[in-house]
Amino acid sequence: MAKNTILIGRTVKINIPLYGIYGLPAKVDTGADGSSIWASDIEEDNGILSFFLLDPRSDKYNGQKISTKEYKRVIVKNSFGVSERRYRVFLTVEIEGRKIKAQFSLANRQLKSYPALIGRRLLSNRFIVDVAKK
Repeated sequence: MAKNTILIGRTVKINIPLYGIYGLPAKVDTGADGSSIWASDIEEDNGILSFFLLDPRSDKYNGQKISTKEYKRVIVKNSFGVSERRYRVFLTVEIEGRKIKAQFSLANRQLKSYPALIGRRLLSNRFIVDVAKK
C-alpha cells in the first residue's frame, strides 16, 4: 500500500461541510469511472446551474440551494449501460478525514441504496478498497 493511501471498505460515510451534510452513506464502486450524488430540482439558467443535494425524502436533506457557474454537461452510462445526460460539478468532500475536491455527476439516486457513489477517479492514488472491510 502506498504511503498516502487509506484503506476503506465497500461503503463509506462522506461529509460535504460547505453544504452542511455529514455522514452521508456512499457506495464505493471500483467499476464506475466517475462519482455521482443525488441531486434534485436541477435548473440551468443563463450559465448558472442550481440544484439541491438530496431531496426532502432524505434525512440528510437540508434545503440549501446550491448555485455554480463551474459545471459541465456530460453523457454518462448508468449501471444498466444506458447513456444519460447529466451535469457534472465540483464538490469538496471529506472521506476518512481527507478533504478532496472532486467531480460528481448529479443524478436522481432516490431509488438507489446509497445517495452517493464514489468511482475510480476519486479513489485513484488516495484509497485502497478492501471489499471485506465494513
